[in-house]
Amino acid sequence: MRMRRILGLALAAATLVGVSTVGAVSAGAASSPNISRDDCTAAGGQIVARPYDGYVCALPDGTTQAIT
Repeated sequence: MRMRRILGLALAAATLVGVSTVGAVSAGAASSPNISRDDCTAAGGQIVARPYDGYVCALPDGTTQAIT
């Protein structure tokens, strides 16, 4: 019984470490460079408000960047 508990704790710890690592990698990969409002309009972009997400710059090529 004690061995089973130790293995269970080790598995739970390894799972938590794996999930936090994957979350950190995904968050880093999903982020895009920030742009200022002036740079956005100078590049021909349009400032768009997203509910609960702040403002983004929608550029003519279809990409979006966070507003700083």
